[in-house]
Amino acid sequence: MITLFVAALVVSVVFMAACGVGTELIGVVSVVMSVATLIGLIYDYCRKNAYYRRLFQNLDRMDQKYLILETLRQPGFYEGELFAQVLYEANKSMTEQVNENRRQMKDFKDFIEMWVHQVKLPVASLLLLCHNHSENLDKKFVEQLRRIDRYTEQVLYYTRAEHSEKDYLFQRCSLAQIVHKSAMKNKDDLLENKVEFQVSDCDQVVVTDAKWMEFILDQIINNSIKYRRETDAMIQISASAEQGKTILSIRDNGIGIAESDLPRLFEKSFTGSNGRILDRMEVKSTGMGLYIAKNMCDKLGHEINVISEEGSYTQVNITFL
Repeated sequence: MITLFVAALVVSVVFMAACGVGTELIGVVSVVMSVATLIGLIYDYCRKNAYYRRLFQNLDRMDQKYLILETLRQPGFYEGELFAQVLYEANKSMTEQVNENRRQMKDFKDFIEMWVHQVKLPVASLLLLCHNHSENLDKKFVEQLRRIDRYTEQVLYYTRAEHSEKDYLFQRCSLAQIVHKSAMKNKDDLLENKVEFQVSDCDQVVVTDAKWMEFILDQIINNSIKYRRETDAMIQISASAEQGKTILSIRDNGIGIAESDLPRLFEKSFTGSNGRILDRMEVKSTGMGLYIAKNMCDKLGHEINVISEEGSYTQVNITFL
Protein backbone atom coordinates (compact mmCIF):
# COMPACT_ATOMS: atom_id res chain seq x y z
CA MET A 1 0.00 0.00 0.00
CA ILE A 2 2.72 2.46 1.00
CA THR A 3 4.85 1.41 -1.97
CA LEU A 4 1.97 2.12 -4.36
CA PHE A 5 1.40 5.50 -2.73
CA VAL A 6 5.09 6.48 -3.07
CA ALA A 7 5.10 5.37 -6.73
CA ALA A 8 1.90 7.35 -7.41
CA LEU A 9 3.32 10.41 -5.67
CA VAL A 10 6.55 10.26 -7.69
CA VAL A 11 4.61 9.89 -10.96
CA SER A 12 2.38 12.87 -9.99
CA VAL A 13 5.34 15.07 -9.12
CA VAL A 14 7.13 14.18 -12.37
CA PHE A 15 3.96 14.80 -14.38
CA MET A 16 3.28 18.19 -12.70
CA ALA A 17 6.90 19.21 -13.20
CA ALA A 18 6.71 18.27 -16.87
CA CYS A 19 3.58 20.37 -17.25
CA GLY A 20 5.33 23.41 -15.77
CA VAL A 21 3.49 23.45 -12.46
CA GLY A 22 5.21 25.57 -9.86
CA THR A 23 7.32 24.09 -7.12
CA GLU A 24 5.11 25.48 -4.35
CA LEU A 25 1.96 23.96 -5.85
CA ILE A 26 3.72 20.63 -6.33
CA GLY A 27 4.70 20.72 -2.65
CA VAL A 28 1.15 21.54 -1.53
CA VAL A 29 -0.33 18.74 -3.64
CA SER A 30 2.29 16.29 -2.33
CA VAL A 31 1.52 17.22 1.30
CA VAL A 32 -2.25 16.96 0.77
CA MET A 33 -1.86 13.55 -0.91
CA SER A 34 0.41 12.34 1.89
CA VAL A 35 -1.91 13.53 4.67
CA ALA A 36 -4.99 12.04 2.99
CA THR A 37 -3.24 8.72 2.48
CA LEU A 38 -1.99 8.69 6.09
CA ILE A 39 -5.50 9.37 7.42
CA GLY A 40 -6.86 6.57 5.24
CA LEU A 41 -4.20 4.14 6.49
CA ILE A 42 -4.85 5.03 10.15
CA TYR A 43 -8.62 4.63 9.71
CA ASP A 44 -8.18 1.30 7.93
CA TYR A 45 -5.78 0.08 10.62
CA CYS A 46 -8.09 1.08 13.50
CA ARG A 47 -11.10 -0.56 11.85
CA LYS A 48 -9.30 -3.84 11.20
CA ASN A 49 -7.51 -3.82 14.54
CA ALA A 50 -10.82 -3.41 16.42
CA TYR A 51 -12.38 -6.27 14.45
CA TYR A 52 -9.53 -8.73 15.00
CA ARG A 53 -9.03 -7.69 18.63
CA ARG A 54 -12.72 -8.43 19.33
CA LEU A 55 -12.34 -11.73 17.48
CA PHE A 56 -9.44 -12.91 19.70
CA GLN A 57 -11.13 -11.65 22.88
CA ASN A 58 -14.21 -13.72 22.05
CA LEU A 59 -11.99 -16.69 21.22
CA ASP A 60 -10.21 -16.51 24.59
CA ARG A 61 -13.51 -16.42 26.49
CA MET A 62 -15.02 -19.43 24.71
CA ASP A 63 -14.68 -23.05 25.81
CA GLN A 64 -16.03 -24.40 22.53
CA LYS A 65 -13.87 -22.37 20.19
CA TYR A 66 -15.35 -23.89 17.05
CA LEU A 67 -18.43 -21.71 17.71
CA ILE A 68 -16.42 -18.50 17.16
CA LEU A 69 -18.26 -17.89 13.88
CA GLU A 70 -21.49 -17.30 15.81
CA THR A 71 -19.92 -14.33 17.64
CA LEU A 72 -18.60 -12.50 14.55
CA ARG A 73 -20.25 -9.32 13.33
CA GLN A 74 -20.35 -8.54 9.63
CA PRO A 75 -16.94 -6.99 8.84
CA GLY A 76 -16.88 -3.64 7.08
CA PHE A 77 -13.85 -4.33 4.88
CA TYR A 78 -13.15 -6.72 2.03
CA GLU A 79 -10.42 -8.80 3.69
CA GLY A 80 -12.70 -9.37 6.68
CA GLU A 81 -15.50 -10.56 4.43
CA LEU A 82 -13.14 -13.04 2.80
CA PHE A 83 -11.96 -14.22 6.22
CA ALA A 84 -15.56 -14.66 7.48
CA GLN A 85 -16.46 -16.62 4.33
CA VAL A 86 -13.49 -18.94 4.79
CA LEU A 87 -14.50 -19.53 8.44
CA TYR A 88 -18.08 -20.25 7.38
CA GLU A 89 -17.03 -22.80 4.75
CA ALA A 90 -14.58 -24.47 7.16
CA ASN A 91 -17.20 -24.62 9.93
CA LYS A 92 -19.79 -26.04 7.52
CA SER A 93 -17.37 -28.73 6.38
CA MET A 94 -16.42 -29.61 9.97
CA THR A 95 -20.09 -29.84 11.03
CA GLU A 96 -20.89 -32.18 8.15
CA GLN A 97 -17.90 -34.37 9.00
CA VAL A 98 -18.77 -34.47 12.72
CA ASN A 99 -22.37 -35.43 11.92
CA GLU A 100 -21.16 -38.19 9.63
CA ASN A 101 -18.77 -39.49 12.32
CA ARG A 102 -21.56 -39.41 14.90
CA ARG A 103 -23.83 -41.37 12.58
CA GLN A 104 -21.13 -43.99 12.03
CA MET A 105 -20.43 -44.22 15.77
CA LYS A 106 -24.13 -44.63 16.52
CA ASP A 107 -24.41 -47.39 13.93
CA PHE A 108 -21.36 -49.11 15.42
CA LYS A 109 -22.71 -48.72 18.98
CA ASP A 110 -26.09 -50.14 17.96
CA PHE A 111 -24.37 -53.09 16.30
CA ILE A 112 -22.22 -53.81 19.37
CA GLU A 113 -25.28 -53.67 21.67
CA MET A 114 -27.19 -56.03 19.38
CA TRP A 115 -24.21 -58.38 19.13
CA VAL A 116 -23.71 -58.47 22.92
CA HIS A 117 -27.40 -59.23 23.49
CA GLN A 118 -27.19 -62.05 20.96
CA VAL A 119 -24.00 -63.47 22.53
CA LYS A 120 -25.38 -63.32 26.07
CA LEU A 121 -28.28 -65.62 25.18
CA PRO A 122 -26.15 -68.69 24.31
CA VAL A 123 -23.77 -67.89 27.18
CA ALA A 124 -26.70 -67.79 29.62
CA SER A 125 -27.97 -71.07 28.19
CA LEU A 126 -24.53 -72.66 28.62
CA LEU A 127 -24.33 -71.43 32.22
CA LEU A 128 -27.73 -72.94 32.94
CA LEU A 129 -26.66 -76.26 31.39
CA CYS A 130 -23.49 -76.18 33.45
CA HIS A 131 -25.51 -75.54 36.60
CA ASN A 132 -27.78 -78.50 35.84
CA HIS A 133 -24.87 -80.83 35.07
CA SER A 134 -22.23 -79.43 37.41
CA GLU A 135 -21.12 -82.89 38.59
CA ASN A 136 -19.92 -83.79 35.09
CA LEU A 137 -18.05 -80.58 34.29
CA ASP A 138 -14.67 -79.20 35.18
CA LYS A 139 -14.95 -76.08 37.35
CA LYS A 140 -12.44 -74.28 35.14
CA PHE A 141 -14.79 -74.66 32.18
CA VAL A 142 -17.64 -73.03 34.13
CA GLU A 143 -15.31 -70.32 35.40
CA GLN A 144 -14.29 -69.38 31.86
CA LEU A 145 -17.94 -69.20 30.82
CA ARG A 146 -18.69 -66.81 33.69
CA ARG A 147 -15.73 -64.67 32.64
CA ILE A 148 -17.12 -64.48 29.10
CA ASP A 149 -20.49 -63.47 30.53
CA ARG A 150 -18.90 -60.71 32.67
CA TYR A 151 -16.80 -59.36 29.81
CA THR A 152 -19.72 -59.22 27.38
CA GLU A 153 -21.81 -57.42 30.00
CA GLN A 154 -18.93 -55.00 30.55
CA VAL A 155 -18.85 -54.25 26.82
CA LEU A 156 -22.61 -53.63 26.83
CA TYR A 157 -22.47 -51.15 29.69
CA TYR A 158 -19.37 -49.46 28.32
CA THR A 159 -21.04 -48.77 24.96
CA ARG A 160 -24.15 -47.50 26.72
CA ALA A 161 -22.20 -45.27 29.11
CA GLU A 162 -21.48 -42.59 26.50
CA HIS A 163 -25.19 -41.92 25.95
CA SER A 164 -26.63 -43.55 29.04
CA GLU A 165 -28.83 -40.57 29.98
CA LYS A 166 -31.60 -42.07 27.84
CA ASP A 167 -31.31 -45.34 29.77
CA TYR A 168 -31.52 -43.86 33.29
CA LEU A 169 -34.40 -44.52 35.65
CA PHE A 170 -33.83 -42.53 38.83
CA GLN A 171 -35.95 -43.61 41.76
CA ARG A 172 -35.75 -44.38 45.48
CA CYS A 173 -33.90 -47.69 45.80
CA SER A 174 -33.03 -49.95 48.71
CA LEU A 175 -29.29 -50.43 49.06
CA ALA A 176 -29.92 -53.80 50.72
CA GLN A 177 -31.78 -55.01 47.65
CA ILE A 178 -29.05 -53.79 45.27
CA VAL A 179 -26.37 -55.51 47.37
CA HIS A 180 -28.44 -58.70 47.58
CA LYS A 181 -28.89 -58.91 43.79
CA SER A 182 -25.19 -58.32 43.21
CA ALA A 183 -24.27 -60.95 45.81
CA MET A 184 -26.58 -63.51 44.18
CA LYS A 185 -25.06 -62.77 40.80
CA ASN A 186 -21.55 -63.36 42.14
CA LYS A 187 -22.36 -66.16 44.59
CA ASP A 188 -20.66 -68.90 42.52
CA ASP A 189 -17.38 -66.96 42.34
CA LEU A 190 -17.62 -66.13 46.05
CA LEU A 191 -18.19 -69.77 47.02
CA GLU A 192 -15.58 -71.26 44.69
CA ASN A 193 -12.92 -68.81 45.88
CA LYS A 194 -13.98 -69.23 49.54
CA VAL A 195 -14.62 -65.52 50.05
CA GLU A 196 -16.72 -64.69 53.09
CA PHE A 197 -19.36 -62.09 52.24
CA GLN A 198 -20.68 -59.89 55.04
CA VAL A 199 -23.39 -57.22 54.78
CA SER A 200 -24.41 -54.86 57.57
CA ASP A 201 -26.41 -51.62 58.01
CA CYS A 202 -27.52 -51.51 54.37
CA ASP A 203 -31.14 -50.65 55.14
CA GLN A 204 -30.63 -47.19 53.60
CA VAL A 205 -32.74 -45.78 50.78
CA VAL A 206 -31.00 -43.74 48.06
CA VAL A 207 -32.00 -42.08 44.81
CA THR A 208 -30.19 -43.79 41.94
CA ASP A 209 -30.63 -46.16 39.01
CA ALA A 210 -30.71 -49.65 40.53
CA LYS A 211 -29.61 -51.46 37.36
CA TRP A 212 -26.52 -49.29 36.86
CA MET A 213 -25.65 -49.42 40.57
CA GLU A 214 -25.80 -53.22 40.51
CA PHE A 215 -23.33 -53.23 37.62
CA ILE A 216 -21.00 -50.81 39.44
CA LEU A 217 -21.13 -53.00 42.54
CA ASP A 218 -20.42 -56.08 40.41
CA GLN A 219 -17.20 -54.48 39.10
CA ILE A 220 -16.01 -53.72 42.63
CA ILE A 221 -16.89 -57.18 43.99
CA ASN A 222 -15.19 -58.87 41.02
CA ASN A 223 -12.03 -56.86 41.74
CA SER A 224 -12.17 -57.86 45.41
CA ILE A 225 -12.46 -61.53 44.44
CA LYS A 226 -9.71 -61.22 41.86
CA TYR A 227 -7.27 -59.56 44.28
CA ARG A 228 -8.21 -61.64 47.35
CA ARG A 229 -5.76 -63.09 49.81
CA GLU A 230 -5.11 -66.82 49.66
CA THR A 231 -6.76 -67.69 53.00
CA ASP A 232 -9.58 -66.17 55.07
CA ALA A 233 -10.64 -63.87 52.24
CA MET A 234 -13.47 -61.53 53.15
CA ILE A 235 -15.64 -58.80 51.63
CA GLN A 236 -17.59 -56.50 53.94
CA ILE A 237 -20.31 -54.18 52.67
CA SER A 238 -21.89 -51.54 54.88
CA ALA A 239 -23.65 -48.19 54.62
CA SER A 240 -23.57 -45.07 56.77
CA ALA A 241 -25.13 -41.61 56.80
CA GLU A 242 -22.96 -38.52 57.22
CA GLN A 243 -24.13 -34.90 56.91
CA GLY A 244 -27.19 -35.86 54.90
CA LYS A 245 -25.19 -38.11 52.56
CA THR A 246 -25.28 -41.89 52.32
CA ILE A 247 -21.95 -43.71 51.90
CA LEU A 248 -21.79 -47.30 50.68
CA SER A 249 -18.47 -48.96 51.59
CA ILE A 250 -17.09 -52.14 50.04
CA ARG A 251 -14.05 -53.34 51.98
CA ASP A 252 -11.93 -56.44 51.43
CA ASN A 253 -8.90 -57.85 53.20
CA GLY A 254 -7.08 -58.65 49.99
CA ILE A 255 -3.62 -57.83 48.73
CA GLY A 256 -4.29 -54.08 48.70
CA ILE A 257 -3.05 -51.46 46.27
CA ALA A 258 0.36 -49.81 46.07
CA GLU A 259 0.27 -46.18 47.17
CA SER A 260 1.87 -45.12 43.88
CA ASP A 261 -1.03 -46.73 41.95
CA LEU A 262 -3.86 -45.03 43.85
CA PRO A 263 -3.91 -41.74 41.85
CA ARG A 264 -4.31 -43.67 38.57
CA LEU A 265 -6.88 -46.28 39.61
CA PHE A 266 -9.71 -44.79 37.54
CA GLU A 267 -7.66 -44.35 34.38
CA LYS A 268 -8.73 -46.34 31.36
CA SER A 269 -6.95 -49.75 31.06
CA PHE A 270 -4.71 -49.04 34.07
CA THR A 271 -3.76 -52.29 35.85
CA GLY A 272 -0.81 -51.20 37.99
CA SER A 273 1.42 -53.56 39.95
CA ASN A 274 -1.50 -55.84 40.86
CA GLY A 275 -2.25 -56.38 37.19
CA ARG A 276 1.30 -57.66 36.70
CA ILE A 277 0.79 -60.04 39.63
CA LEU A 278 -2.31 -61.44 37.95
CA ASP A 279 -0.46 -61.80 34.65
CA ARG A 280 2.10 -64.02 36.38
CA MET A 281 -0.84 -66.09 37.69
CA GLU A 282 -2.21 -66.31 34.12
CA VAL A 283 -5.29 -64.29 35.09
CA LYS A 284 -5.85 -61.37 32.74
CA SER A 285 -6.67 -57.94 34.18
CA THR A 286 -8.28 -55.45 31.77
CA GLY A 287 -8.14 -52.35 33.98
CA MET A 288 -11.62 -51.36 32.75
CA GLY A 289 -13.80 -52.20 35.76
CA LEU A 290 -13.03 -49.18 37.94
CA TYR A 291 -12.80 -46.91 34.90
CA ILE A 292 -16.36 -47.79 33.88
CA ALA A 293 -17.54 -47.61 37.51
CA LYS A 294 -16.10 -44.09 37.86
CA ASN A 295 -17.62 -43.00 34.56
CA MET A 296 -21.04 -44.29 35.58
CA CYS A 297 -20.87 -42.76 39.05
CA ASP A 298 -20.08 -39.38 37.51
CA LYS A 299 -23.10 -39.64 35.23
CA LEU A 300 -25.34 -40.75 38.10
CA GLY A 301 -24.14 -37.87 40.26
CA HIS A 302 -22.39 -40.10 42.82
CA GLU A 303 -18.83 -39.85 44.12
CA ILE A 304 -16.46 -42.80 44.22
CA ASN A 305 -13.06 -43.03 45.90
CA VAL A 306 -10.67 -45.74 46.99
CA ILE A 307 -8.48 -46.03 50.07
CA SER A 308 -6.08 -48.92 50.48
CA GLU A 309 -3.04 -50.24 52.28
CA GLU A 310 -0.84 -52.63 50.36
CA GLY A 311 -0.95 -56.12 51.82
CA SER A 312 -3.81 -55.25 54.16
CA TYR A 313 -7.09 -54.00 52.68
CA THR A 314 -8.90 -52.04 49.99
CA GLN A 315 -12.04 -49.99 50.58
CA VAL A 316 -14.21 -48.44 47.89
CA ASN A 317 -16.62 -45.74 49.01
CA ILE A 318 -19.60 -44.62 46.93
CA THR A 319 -21.25 -41.44 48.17
CA PHE A 320 -24.85 -40.68 47.24
CA LEU A 321 -25.20 -36.90 47.32
